[in-house]
Amino acid sequence: MSSPDWTARWPGLKESPLPRHVGIIMDGNGRWARARGKIRLAGHREAAESVRVLARTSLDLGLEAVTLYAFSTENWGRPKAEVSGLMELLKRFLKSEKQEFLEKGIRLTTIGQTGRLPAGVRRTLQSFIEATAPGTRMACNLALSYGSRNEITEAARLLAEECLAGRLTPEEIDEELFASKLQTAQLPPLDLVIRTSGECRLSNFLLYQAAYAEIIFTPTLFPDFREAEFIACLREFQTRERRFGLVPQGSGR
Repeated sequence: MSSPDWTARWPGLKESPLPRHVGIIMDGNGRWARARGKIRLAGHREAAESVRVLARTSLDLGLEAVTLYAFSTENWGRPKAEVSGLMELLKRFLKSEKQEFLEKGIRLTTIGQTGRLPAGVRRTLQSFIEATAPGTRMACNLALSYGSRNEITEAARLLAEECLAGRLTPEEIDEELFASKLQTAQLPPLDLVIRTSGECRLSNFLLYQAAYAEIIFTPTLFPDFREAEFIACLREFQTRERRFGLVPQGSGR
């Protein structure tokens, strides 16, 4: 039974089941800004507050990990001014949130080709990761310069190298071993993917990991995606019957 505090803050949300690991495709920043007659970066700035709210709420709920699709490999093709502004916003966000992560026991992790990020961003990011590494309450995982196809290809390449070196035979490769070569190997299994803005596709995000994840598409633009919208998605998650390819319990079919 839910405690009074839980019921008051999150009415209709049960304490179980909750996802261990949630992935969020943060979409709609540009449309949010355009609808208000603002430049696209204004949408990205407002989205930073949504990230803060989601991190705090996830921690309060006791979730183990949240992966945020912050910047894809394809995003490098956006106008240079926007990319530069995004990198500056990322650096500011990291500097402003570091102390709270330390105090609350949240560790920052990343996936993606972070070597492509500007040197100043990489230094700030690495300092943040190292400082928060002891945090055990929750992992906040940023997908930066990330693309799932690239991640899967890299995992296959690593396994091929081990086979060529004689440390592994093709017959030894199974799903568990393959997953251990993915960048998310240290995170819990992905239970839920949320995409904001009404688009209904995964856009190269955690394709292997999402094989049996529940997927929820919400029309809310990410700058408006705050605690109430997040809790609504979790309530929807709790209505799903997760069968992992099996038949429903009690079903003869």
